[in-house]
Amino acid sequence: MGLRIGDTAPNFQIDTTQGKIDFHDWAKGSWVFFFSHPADYTPVCTTEMGRTSQLAPEFAQRNVKPLGLSTDTVEAHQGWISDVNDTQNTVLEFPIVADKEKKVAELYDMIHPGESTTATVRSVFIIDPNQKIRLIMTYPMTVGRNFNEILRVIDALQTTDAQEVACPADWQPGDDVIIRPTVSDEDAKKKFPQGWETLRPYLRVTKLNK
Repeated sequence: MGLRIGDTAPNFQIDTTQGKIDFHDWAKGSWVFFFSHPADYTPVCTTEMGRTSQLAPEFAQRNVKPLGLSTDTVEAHQGWISDVNDTQNTVLEFPIVADKEKKVAELYDMIHPGESTTATVRSVFIIDPNQKIRLIMTYPMTVGRNFNEILRVIDALQTTDAQEVACPADWQPGDDVIIRPTVSDEDAKKKFPQGWETLRPYLRVTKLNK
């Protein structure tokens, strides 16, 4: 059975472009954007690595550590990073896992034989500071990730963790939120003194507390 939302992210020890890491120790206290790419020196992957690097301040602001992975070697990663920096106008500073033996890729079900038996698909795992998997997304090899969506869902998860709300379709930071059905009207009066609009008994829309 594959990994599911709510599972503890499996731990591993492995070499990266920044030395060997123990994943749980490395991630401790932070959110993690853990993502795989099919191969070094390939076009879509180059743009994705560059975009992750360009967004470093956005990830840092959200207490998120990016961690890349492919089945290439550390040496291949190191050489490729120069290309990423040059073509994407950035300085890549986050670690990339060298999973030559495919141990982590298999642990996280990143290899889909219908796509490739050796290269990873474009998997995304958002993992919280308690090391719980909060989001899983998978993109095909020919389609790059939507980084606006990755940041949006991290914002949504952090918002819903902080307050007893849910985020509606297409929610963006600053938009109205929904009071969870598990919160009674009595409790909602205390938690949301700004009030709310009742569209249905189960659909109460409010502004976020500042």
